[in-house]
Amino acid sequence: MFVRNAWYVAAWAHEITRAPLARAILGEDVVLYRRDDGVAAALEDRCCHRHLPLSFGTVVGDNLRCGYHGFSFDASGACVDIPGQKQIPPQARVKSFPVVERWKWIWIFMGDPALADPAKIPDLWWADHPEWKLSRPAMVPLNCDYRLIADNVLDATHLAFVHATSIGGGGLTEVEPLVEVDDNCVRVSRWVLNQPPPPMYKKAGGFDANADRWAFVEFKPPFVSVNFAGCVDVGFGGPDGDLKASKRRVELVAISLPTPATATSCNYFFGFARAFAHDDPEVDRMFGEVMVDVFREDFVILEAQQKSMTARPDAPQVGTVNDRASFLARRMVDRLIEAERAS
Repeated sequence: MFVRNAWYVAAWAHEITRAPLARAILGEDVVLYRRDDGVAAALEDRCCHRHLPLSFGTVVGDNLRCGYHGFSFDASGACVDIPGQKQIPPQARVKSFPVVERWKWIWIFMGDPALADPAKIPDLWWADHPEWKLSRPAMVPLNCDYRLIADNVLDATHLAFVHATSIGGGGLTEVEPLVEVDDNCVRVSRWVLNQPPPPMYKKAGGFDANADRWAFVEFKPPFVSVNFAGCVDVGFGGPDGDLKASKRRVELVAISLPTPATATSCNYFFGFARAFAHDDPEVDRMFGEVMVDVFREDFVILEAQQKSMTARPDAPQVGTVNDRASFLARRMVDRLIEAERAS
């Protein structure tokens, strides 16, 4: 079900403080906190003494102290203090997990710590670049298989129906996607030329007529999806167009990071980076609040879909040409899972 030897998002960086934070990740209970020096740490959320979750405890110095009988654990998971007892048994420890703070998120490695190479954390540079501004909505816990989010993102035709009044608009359902795949990425590209822009893009960019629009997606296993979307004036779009020469331009990157919590639930982290109108409070609100409401339209669909699939796991599904990208993405994830099992 899960690829374990991979970096996942455990939290937004600003969520991790000196107060313990509990989170379910890949079927395991994890507690996160910051040491005295500000570096994040992650431990199994279970004291080895009487199994109270350590998230009920307190951070003291660099250590996490259990809230039941005061056992203290350092960032490696070793017990370093037992009240009323000088000798500490060697088995008095809990599991620890490698963590790295990057791109405004805390990344965690749930597999073999020897394979936890920070260089393999996905490159999401838009989240921390001066020419781009990132909105950081709160993580949303969703009752759905994390893979359904990639399915949703990779098939942009749903925008015309689920998001008709916001980022939908004509043309998407009439354009067959270009799907490309390599060893570690599925890419989907759509150009919609000389069509009415979606309502939100029209407002954000001040479009008063038709526009050229693009909708690209990149999926990298096991869970990262990045949407590249926007509009320019007619004549400046298309594969050979000059987007930056357009008088009006809306350029958006939507980053989707659904970390699996269980087989049928996930912690959905997402953010919107834009390369325009950095100092416009109304555009800030649009991408910090309104776009979150747009995503909430998806949440209803995804949770209802999971409920239906759980009730009838044997019910057949009919595929279409627009499902090719999500099929390829799932096969990538399956191959990684199969490779881990084989090893």
